[in-house]
Amino acid sequence: MSQQLSAVDTLFVHEDGEDFRVVVQQDGQRVLGGRLEVKETSAGPRPARLRVQRGSQEDLRSPDQFVELARRADRIRVSEQTSSRGRRVAREMLDAYQLEAKVVRTCRYCASSGEYAPITSETAIAADGDDICPDCAIAELERELAYHGDVTGTARDRLEALLLEVQDLERIKNLLSGELDPELTKFDEISATVEDVDLVPTDSLSLHPGMQQKLESQFEELLPVQSLAVEHGVTDGQDQLVVSATATGKTLIGEMAGIDRVLNGKGKMLFLVPLVALANQKYQDFQEAYGDLVDVSLRVGSSRIRGEGGGFDPSADIIVGTYEGIDHALRVGHDLGQIGTVVIDEVHTLGEGERGHRLDGLISRLKYYCEEGGGTAVRDDRGGQTSAPGNTQWIYLSATVGNPGSLADSLEAQLIEFEERPVPIERHVTFADDYEKVDIENKLVKRAFDTKSSKGYRGQTIIFTNSRRRCHEISRRLEYSSAPYHAGLDNSRRGKVESMFADQELSAVVTTAALAAGVDFPASQVIFDSLAMGIEWLTVQEFSQMLGRAGRPDYHDKGTVYLLVEPDGVYHNSQEMTEDEVAFKLLKGEMEPVMNRYDESAAVEETLANVVVGGSATKRLNGRMLGEVPTKHALGKLLEYEFIDGLEPTPLGRAVTRHFLSPDRAFLLLDGIRKGMDPFEIVADAELADEQR
Repeated sequence: MSQQLSAVDTLFVHEDGEDFRVVVQQDGQRVLGGRLEVKETSAGPRPARLRVQRGSQEDLRSPDQFVELARRADRIRVSEQTSSRGRRVAREMLDAYQLEAKVVRTCRYCASSGEYAPITSETAIAADGDDICPDCAIAELERELAYHGDVTGTARDRLEALLLEVQDLERIKNLLSGELDPELTKFDEISATVEDVDLVPTDSLSLHPGMQQKLESQFEELLPVQSLAVEHGVTDGQDQLVVSATATGKTLIGEMAGIDRVLNGKGKMLFLVPLVALANQKYQDFQEAYGDLVDVSLRVGSSRIRGEGGGFDPSADIIVGTYEGIDHALRVGHDLGQIGTVVIDEVHTLGEGERGHRLDGLISRLKYYCEEGGGTAVRDDRGGQTSAPGNTQWIYLSATVGNPGSLADSLEAQLIEFEERPVPIERHVTFADDYEKVDIENKLVKRAFDTKSSKGYRGQTIIFTNSRRRCHEISRRLEYSSAPYHAGLDNSRRGKVESMFADQELSAVVTTAALAAGVDFPASQVIFDSLAMGIEWLTVQEFSQMLGRAGRPDYHDKGTVYLLVEPDGVYHNSQEMTEDEVAFKLLKGEMEPVMNRYDESAAVEETLANVVVGGSATKRLNGRMLGEVPTKHALGKLLEYEFIDGLEPTPLGRAVTRHFLSPDRAFLLLDGIRKGMDPFEIVADAELADEQR
C-alpha cells in the first residue's frame, strides 16, 4: 500500500458514531476508504484500529498505517458536520503527530458513504436540515421523480436546474407535490412592450357622422394598432391583415371600416368568427353599440337562430356569423345582398385541421359571391339568381400568426403588425397528478380573487380544460363562485355567465376551447388544467392564443398563466408525447406558420362546395384558395362518387355539401342507409371511424 499511495492528495476524516470514516484521494480520485477506531490514552486520543473497506469486506490494518497516510497527504480535512466532540478528538489526535487539519463543509451523504465531497455556499444544497453536494441532491431528486412517475428529460432538466438555482431539495420536492412557491413555479415573464406610434385623434377621422359621433363620444384618440390601420388606409377601403395581441383593439378596426361603409351605402358588413359562443357575444356587442344606427342579425350553423333582433335576416346591415353559418348560406343559395365589408376574426384558423380548409374555401366562395354579386353563378335551390355586385373590403384579424408577411401576401392584404403587449404576463409551471389539479386550481383562484389590482379590479380566472364534463367537475369543486362555459350550454346560460363575469360576480370560468378564440372575459389569470383539447395536444399557436387572455390593460397590472402539468400524463393512447414534454415544447416553441395542406378528402369536399356555389367557375375558386387543390383529380372523384354531373351538383352532391360532410363520412352514412341499418348504429359507426382516423 505504501508504494501504491506514494502521493496522497487529501485525507478526509468524518465522524461516524464513536469512530471516524477515513477517505484517501489520489490524483483527485478516491483510492481508499475505511473506518478508524480511536482510543483514549493518558496522552490523549490515539488511533486504535484501521479497518479498510474492500468491497463488502473489511481488512484490519495497523493504526500506524493511518498515521503514515496522514503524513503523506498534501492536506488533511475534517468535516464541518462532525460534532464539537469529534472535531476535538480528531484535532488532538493529529496534533500529537504534528499534523495540521482544516475543518471544511462537506456533503453529509457522501461522507456517510465513504466519499469526500467538499461544498461551498455556492454549491451546498439544503436537504433534511443539512447540506449535501449537487450530485447527491440530484440523485435524491431522481428518486423522488421515480416515485411521481416517468418524468421526461425536458421536465427533469427543468427541475434539476431549479434545484441548483434555489439550493433547497425540499422546496423542489414540494413543487412536485403541487406547492405554489412562485419563485419556483415561475418559468419566465413576457414583458410589457410599447411601440412608438403617433395616435390618431378621433375628431380627425372623416367617417359618416353617425359613426364619427360614436367614436368621439367614447375616445379622444385611437389606440396604437387602430391608428396604424387608419394611417394605412383601412377607412379608405384598404384590405388589411391586422396581427396584434389580445386586448389591443383589433375589433374596432373592422367596426370603423365596416359600419362607415354601411352608413355610406357601400354595402353591408359581415363579421365572421369561428365559434357560436363568440358569434353570440359579438352579436350582443353590436346590438348594444350600434343598434340605434344599423340592423344587426345573427347567422350560426344552418338554423334560423333567434336573438333580440328576431330570426336571421339576410337583408340586415350587419350580419354576425360563424364561418359555417355563412358558408351554409352560400351553399344553399341565400341572397346576402351587397356586401361592402367582410371582417374575418381569428383568421389563423386557416392553419387548423378540418376547420382550416373550410375557412379557406369559404373565403374563396365569398369573394366569388362578392365579385359576381350573385349573377348567374350563385343560385338558390329553385334555380333563381341573386344580385348586388360590389367592391368589397376584406379585413382579417388575429392575435397569433407565425408567418404574417406571407399570409398577408396570400390574402392579398396589407399587413398591419403591432407587437405591443399592454401588460406583462408571468408564466408558471407546476407539476401535479390529475387528482391534485383541482385543489391547486382552487388555491390559485382564491388567491387571485382575494387580490385587487391598482385599477380596483379583483383577479379573475379562466381555467382551460379538455372536456365539457371536466368543466363542470372543476367548477363544482371550486370554493369561490364559478361557472362552466362551453358550446354545450344554451345562449341564455352563456350570456348569463358572461355578464356575471363582467360584473365580477364570478371568480372563475371553466371552459374548453370556446374562450380561446376571443370571447371577451377580462381575466387576470389563465390556468391550463390540461394541455390537450379533446385528444389532441395544443399547438404553440393555440397555446399562445389562450394564454393571451390573461391580463387586460384597463383592469390588471399583469397577467398570470399557470400550467398544471401531470408527469407522464396522456389523455389518449394515440398521444405520443406526455404532458410534461408538451409543456416545455409549448413554452419554448415558435409560432407555427399558418399553412394549408389538404388531403384528398378535404380537396374533394371543398371542390364540391365550389361547384355548388360557382359552377363553371370552380377552377377559378379552387385556384384562389391558399391550399393547393388538385382540381382535375377532385372533379374526377366527384364524378366517380356521383356527386356532380359535369359541373352541376347532383341532388346527392347538394345534400352532402349542405351538411358539410366529407366524402368518407357521406359514403359511410349512405352505405348504412342502403343496408337498412338502425340510425343509431350508423351514427356509432361514423363516430368510430372518426376516432380511428
